[in-house]
Amino acid sequence: MDNPAGDDALNRLPLLLAGPILRRTEADAVTVWVALKHSCQVQLQILETHHQGAQLGRSILQGQRETTALGQHLHVVAVTARASDQKTLSSDRIYAYDLQFTADQSYSLEQALATSSAMPSAPHPSAQSISYFAHQKPTFTLPPEQLSDLKIVHGSCRKPHGAGFDTLPILDCLLERAASSPKDRPHQLFSTGDQIYGDDVADLLLWVATPLGNTLLGWEESLPVNRSHIDDERDHTRPQKLPAGKRDRLATQRAGLTAGLTDKSERVTSHLLSFGEYCAAYLLSHSPACWPTHLPAGRTMTTGRKAIRRWDKDQRNVKQFLRTLWKVRRLLANIPTYTIFDDHDVSDDWNLNQAWCLRVLGKPLGRRTVQNAMLAYAVFQAWGNTPEQFEAGTAGAALLNATQQWSHSAGQDQPAEAAIATHLGLPPTDPHTGLPQFIEDKHVWIFKRSSQALTWHYTIRSACHEVIVLDTRTWRGYPIDAPPIAPPSLLSPIAFQQQLDAPLSQISPGPDYATFVVAPTNVFGMRVLDRIQQWHLDRRKVFTADVGDSWNLNDAALATLLTTLFRHRQKIIVLSGDIHYSSAVNLNYHNLKTGQRANLVQLTASAVKNEELLTRILHTRLKEWLLPERPRRWAGWSSPPAMVEHPTQPSTPPDWQCQLTWMGRQQAQPTNISTDIFELVPSQKRSPLIHWISWLKFWNARWFQSGQEVVGVNNIALVHFAPRNSPGSSLQLTVTQDHYWFSFGLPTQVVRSRFQ
Repeated sequence: MDNPAGDDALNRLPLLLAGPILRRTEADAVTVWVALKHSCQVQLQILETHHQGAQLGRSILQGQRETTALGQHLHVVAVTARASDQKTLSSDRIYAYDLQFTADQSYSLEQALATSSAMPSAPHPSAQSISYFAHQKPTFTLPPEQLSDLKIVHGSCRKPHGAGFDTLPILDCLLERAASSPKDRPHQLFSTGDQIYGDDVADLLLWVATPLGNTLLGWEESLPVNRSHIDDERDHTRPQKLPAGKRDRLATQRAGLTAGLTDKSERVTSHLLSFGEYCAAYLLSHSPACWPTHLPAGRTMTTGRKAIRRWDKDQRNVKQFLRTLWKVRRLLANIPTYTIFDDHDVSDDWNLNQAWCLRVLGKPLGRRTVQNAMLAYAVFQAWGNTPEQFEAGTAGAALLNATQQWSHSAGQDQPAEAAIATHLGLPPTDPHTGLPQFIEDKHVWIFKRSSQALTWHYTIRSACHEVIVLDTRTWRGYPIDAPPIAPPSLLSPIAFQQQLDAPLSQISPGPDYATFVVAPTNVFGMRVLDRIQQWHLDRRKVFTADVGDSWNLNDAALATLLTTLFRHRQKIIVLSGDIHYSSAVNLNYHNLKTGQRANLVQLTASAVKNEELLTRILHTRLKEWLLPERPRRWAGWSSPPAMVEHPTQPSTPPDWQCQLTWMGRQQAQPTNISTDIFELVPSQKRSPLIHWISWLKFWNARWFQSGQEVVGVNNIALVHFAPRNSPGSSLQLTVTQDHYWFSFGLPTQVVRSRFQ
């Protein structure tokens, strides 16, 4: 595309706008998601392979489905192939899949992938391929039978204009290296939040996203800005009238969004607002197909020295992001991918506390923005996580039908819009106050929602592991007997039962079975961050430091989480992200009444692409020199749930106690995962983030960069299990998290460091 909008731009777009993305993958069902320019019947076939994936065999699973029209030129579908003769996939094989698109004519996968001559130039001959084999079909493998062979990748926080190099393409290198080995290639990818950013959007990205969204939808959304005369066109505005860099007052005052508070207005100057913009953000994050061929310089797009510098900085970071986007598209086609939202998928502080809900959902523009973001998440992410929720007769199918009706009416069908809100689980608005409605769940308030609302949490299982993915954003419990800014319980009582008790009760796993829990917000963080959040809470500045996104600011909720987990399992692995640094912590739990001993390991991987100066400093030895993480101890009670750190003489003997220890990471080592490092980074490209400190001789020293507590640079994590001999016992498995990132300063290699 030369320009982000218009008939010429539309004509130059290929049929396949994004995807294929391999989603939920099980022995008897495989789901693949695609976004297309035309309405199509999409057929999916799962194929056997021979000779370690190199040769295609017969078709064993089949499925087909019509696309859903999000707009005139944007059609999406998550199509599932199922076994028709009781045959299922096995864990020791490599499988391929093929897609066929039928509209006015039939298109093969290769034809749909063909790009126009105006597409961004490819930096590598393989840039148009989505396969690691000569047959050009994407491939995958199921999780293994043995836990010792399982490999899971996870990460969070990927912002196109974020500082540093995008580390998600490193996974493409790992897959390419092990493509022919079912045991060696990574088996699942978990994106644990902030897959896109609704706030903190580069002006450059919004310059592309707004016209792209309008062009693909074929209409421009009318955004409500006032409540008084909501049907009056004077009380509405359109995205095209809200140019990049000029949305801060509207986002903060009219929508009530909090990302721009406390002198951070630059984070909302280009906030996404319309449904088309959120859809465009997903397409631009996952595929190179919709990007223009040329990204203009700041001097041609804005005025003022500061604004021009900011635009040009974002342009440099986005160009680096685009350089390896073809690798991201390929890897997403070749590994089962699972996601869950965090706040930035909508906006910073989303549902942080009751005060945020009242402030934002009580304003027409705030509510519409949240609804647009959740709708985009539903069709671009949630559909592939739980495809059964979108089958005929389900809440998901009703949501898709309502979305088509709303879009076909160019956003004027109000009953369809109301149905969308219902199926997304948004609370109804009180007709007298205009505020969202809550109901009681024991000691907390929760959203009032329809029984026809989608659920965002889910569970997947294999022969050797289970993964329980939590929704800690829409099922929060807001304390009844506390101010609206009080830290919530990240899961309400009913959510604890539905999201943890119910799935953990379904099976009784053996000793060689792993239980993973995906918690987008950390269960345990740095002690200094806890103190900072408490300081802000004491001063009622809760939106400054995400006060309310920490489990341990609500002791009763954290105690409930731990007792619920250990009531069902003795070993738990928590996968988490959100905080822009990576770490590993170990919690030892002892029930003083029953004698039970249990263990929880929290593995954090963040950010994929969004490092900051602060996290760079945490990456060094300064953190452990100045603020080392000492072991922490708590005493806890089960009824009512409570826990206290370092109790001196508790009036009531505790029911249990636990100790938290931070694990040290090994020194980074070079790894030869790519034959050519310049596929991932441009030659002679120094990270702009460290220009101003590059003169410090010790900063680049290896000993100084080898901090042991965290990885503070962009990284992606691979979790696997290593055997070890425990004294006096048989062979055991140790959970291991390998982090991959680009060497500091002038990147010449990918390095790896290990928490074990």
